[in-house]
Amino acid sequence: MKVLILNSGLGTRMGSLTKNQPKCMTDIGSYETILSRQLKIIKTIGITEIIMTTGFSHNVLEEYIHTLNLDLNYTFVYNPRYAITNYIYSIYLARDYLLDSEVIMMHGDLVFEQQVLLNLLDADLSVMTVSSTRPLPSKDFKAVVEKGLITKVGVEFFEQAYAAQPLYKLQQEDWLVWLNKIISYCENGLVDCYAENAFNEISGQIKLFPFDVKNQLCAEIDNLDDLETVKKALSEAKEEGNEIE
Repeated sequence: MKVLILNSGLGTRMGSLTKNQPKCMTDIGSYETILSRQLKIIKTIGITEIIMTTGFSHNVLEEYIHTLNLDLNYTFVYNPRYAITNYIYSIYLARDYLLDSEVIMMHGDLVFEQQVLLNLLDADLSVMTVSSTRPLPSKDFKAVVEKGLITKVGVEFFEQAYAAQPLYKLQQEDWLVWLNKIISYCENGLVDCYAENAFNEISGQIKLFPFDVKNQLCAEIDNLDDLETVKKALSEAKEEGNEIE
């Protein structure tokens, strides 16, 4: 099992917080950043192989990770075209490291409970996290579910859809089908779109199931409002003696 963390974006909606460092290094309280929390959870559940795509301030990011002193094996894949491509191209650049195992794929701005990842690992299926209790976002990912399977993922879908988060556990055979389509997209110049655009074309060839986290914490931090919402959730849980691990 390998974890793919996508950290090649610019994070422009975070204002001055991402002027000199990637968004994943944003403080979320209790001496934690988005990334340190992710990595500590990954280490706790026993996964050691991390493939991380980088872009803006990649040297700052790599240096920061080493200061965390976590016993994890990192492979950094730098996307020199980070300013003009989307993460589909970063995945393409990392493709050679992602051919030989199951993959957990997540965005680098995602904050989640440890139990969410543990439950994901217990699923003997390819799954993506969704929430049946949250309203459909206007601009963020939704997953279309038909006959129990996810058939489309994107910001534009509202019918038969659930709020979705970019956290996947993918069995090797399903992942390779998707990865091959990602490779095809990029080698044909389609590098400024979501990796999910490629998924939508081959969703009928794999079985990706929705994994309902309901009200558990599993949220992207896209902007300052998202940051305050997540920090509040973590702080309130700690005050109530029910700290979210």
